[in-house]
Order: sequence, then C-alpha cells, then structure tokens
Amino acid sequence: MHSTGPIGGRRPTRRTLLKAAGAAAVAVPALTPFAPAASAATRGAAADWDVIVIGAGFAGITAARELRARGKRVLVLEARDRIGGRTWTDTYGSQLIERGGTWVEPTQPYLGAELTRYKLALEEDEPISTTWLPTPAGPRQFTPEDGFGRMGAVFERMFDGTRTYFEKPFQPLYRADLLQRLDKLTLRDRLTQLALTPEEELLVNGQTAVYAGGSSTAGAFTMFAHWWALAGHTNAGWNDTMRWRIAKGTKALLQAMVNEAKPTIKLSSPVASVNDTGSLVYVTTTSGTRYSATAVVVAMPVNALSTVKFSPSLPAALTTATSQGIAVANAVKLWIHARKGAGRVYGQGAEGGSQIPMLLPFKETSEGMLYVAFSTDPKLDPTNTAQVKKAVQQLGVNLDVIGVKAHDWGRDPYAHGGWAFRKPKQLTTLYPEVTYTSGRLSFASGDIANGWSGYIDGAIESGLRAARQAAGEE
Repeated sequence: MHSTGPIGGRRPTRRTLLKAAGAAAVAVPALTPFAPAASAATRGAAADWDVIVIGAGFAGITAARELRARGKRVLVLEARDRIGGRTWTDTYGSQLIERGGTWVEPTQPYLGAELTRYKLALEEDEPISTTWLPTPAGPRQFTPEDGFGRMGAVFERMFDGTRTYFEKPFQPLYRADLLQRLDKLTLRDRLTQLALTPEEELLVNGQTAVYAGGSSTAGAFTMFAHWWALAGHTNAGWNDTMRWRIAKGTKALLQAMVNEAKPTIKLSSPVASVNDTGSLVYVTTTSGTRYSATAVVVAMPVNALSTVKFSPSLPAALTTATSQGIAVANAVKLWIHARKGAGRVYGQGAEGGSQIPMLLPFKETSEGMLYVAFSTDPKLDPTNTAQVKKAVQQLGVNLDVIGVKAHDWGRDPYAHGGWAFRKPKQLTTLYPEVTYTSGRLSFASGDIANGWSGYIDGAIESGLRAARQAAGEE
C-alpha cells in the first residue's frame, strides 16, 4: 500500500506553508538515458561500469543518483518499460492517479529532504464528508469526526507502549530485549489481548486484515506498531501519512532525480543472473546480454529476489526473506470511476467481509468522482465491474460505477507483492542482516528499510545506504 493508513481527525492545515515551499515546482522533462564518459581513474578498467543498479524504483534511482554524485559510472537495469517500480503515475478520468504508492508525508525525513531539494509542490486531500464503518448490526454511517475518533481511540490502546519498545524508531532493534516477545505476536494476537467489545473490534479489524494481506493472523503486530511510532506515537501523526500527494505525481520526483544524475538507464531489461567472481560482478539479462561492474546494487522488491539466480547464493537472511515474502502477496489497488451522487465517502469493511475492505474518495471528474480502493482477496476480479460494485455495496456505499482501472501487484512478475508488511518474528530474526552487503553486492528496497518500510521514505533511505556501501564508505 506504500503510503496508506486510516483517515481521521486532522491537525491544523499546513497547506499555506507547503504551497509556498513548493511554488517553484520544477518542470520534469521526459526520461532521456545518458551515458557518461569514463573517468580517468576507470578508463581502460576491465569492468564495463563502476556500479550496476538493478531496479529503477525509488531505491534504485536514489542509489544511482548518489553514486553518480561520487563520480561513478552507473548503469541502471530496469525490467519494466518505465521507471518507478511499485510507484506508478498514470491518468484516469482526466486526473493524475497513482497505481502504486500514492501519499507522501513531508515530515518523513528522507522523503521530506527530497521534496525540499527539488521544490516539489504538494496537494492536500479534500476532507471526507461521510464515513461508513462496520458494526455488529451491519454497515453504519458516521460523521468523520465520530467514526474516525472511535477508530483512533482503539488504535491508541492497541499501540500504547510504543514510546518504550520503539523508543528510537529509526533504530528498530534499539530495545531488542523488549521486542523479542512482542515480535512473536500477530495483529490478531494483539487484538485478542485488548479484549475489545464487538463494536470496537469491528472498527479496526478490517484495516489490520488488509494491511497484513487479508488476515490479521498473517501480519506482525510490531510492523503496524513500528509505523505508529514513526508517525510520532499518535493517531494524528498516523492520519497525516495519508493526507498529502505530490502535485505532479510520484513520477515527478523520480524524474527530478534522474535529470540531476543522468545515469544510463536501460528499460525492458529484466535480470536473469548475478555472478560475483570476487573481482567483478557479471549481470546477465533474460535476453542474454551481459554487463560487468566492480559493484552491484540490487534494488528489487524482496519478494522478487527469487526470480534471479545469484552466485554465490544470497545471504541467509535475504534467502529467508524472499522465501517467506515481506510484501503482501495478494495486493490489488483499484481506481473506481463513479457517477456523481455518493460524494466524498469513505467505506471500510470488517475482516472477512467485503472483497474490497477499504474505499477512499479521490477527485471529482467531469462525469463524477474517482475513488481509490484496496483488496487482498485473490477471488476478486477487478475487471468485473459488477463484482467491484457489489463489494463496495457491502461497505454500505452505493456507487454508480462507470469503470475500474486496477493493478494486481501480487501477480506482477517484477514485484510479486504490493506494500510491505512484515510477518511475526521477521524483524527480530532478519534485521539487521537484510541490510548488509554480500561480497560486491549491496541491497536496497523499501521492504528492508530501518524506518518507513513499505513507504517511499523507506525506499529512499535504503538507496542512500546501498550507495554508501557500493562506494566502499561503510
């Protein structure tokens, strides 16, 4: 889901401040691959490149930019015919939409620095007018203040204590002594501990289920608690993670990075194998083209690492991570275009209820309204408008659906999953080893960030780290 979270009561607006900061938003021209000349130090070297970066999402593009700033000859190999990875700016209903990550939060440190660096303007989502939440008697309409206030009160109980066990959220194992016990818990375990009333349980279990991949028993309690801590340990801070968007789309930030660094980028170049000989690394694409470099940054989703043959094999922690999966395997993001009538309505279902457990309003179009929705049900056919409409009706929301544009990230051959959500014990058994180098390879992905794992901020964080590693600085 990348930048998704519950909507709720908002703090005083920062619209004026952010608009002023982003008033000089940069224009971003089309991608033009650029091959830099070899430096004097590397001219004549056996390697084709100083560093090869596999993957042109935020992690890979960040690493490429940082390495180019260090004077490195950088080749980026991207499997898709576009940059962006699991972020994807597109259009629908004459509006910019994000088929991957959508929201950004300027207080997230790595992302915030990039927004300032490139002077990118933000847009704030318009307020929700109506909220439908599940109750024991079925879907019920609430005012946003009442509904989200009730939901926030449950979350505050659920995550009470994060100031202690996630005292330093960007050092997630700082209190490993406390986390060893907590990391064993599923979200279901934590909900059971709280002994919630049926009304309270239904307010939140739809969210815990969809974040975890369809069932609250699948996701680690510490994953959601970590996000909560990163958001300032408050419901207001958590709500702000789903408030702002880059006015010109996430692609604008990626293009700005590319335009500054000018690495060589080869699109439609999926990688088949990576062979680290100890002195050089050979990267071979599925078409049979082979490139060599003195170092490689593997900036792929963790779930997709199993599609590449690594020699030597991946380190044990990453082998386990790609085998178990970190990103949600059955992740579908939908953009639903409906005729006017329903308005800016939010709908949320109960765990095990609707095939579309979360629906949010986006923007008006000339014909009606765009809504963004999420599903983790493998039985949902997002191309079946009638099925989509029925799933939304189960939330209590009646939309006159014009059409649907969706992407199944779980079946995406280069992602094998959507938003990151760790499973129980993954934090305490895989970290920090998943962030280490292996021979001449370093690894970057929002899936394995120390901070905002599953968000653009985490991808940028991991790209910065991998670049330092590939440059021999750590």
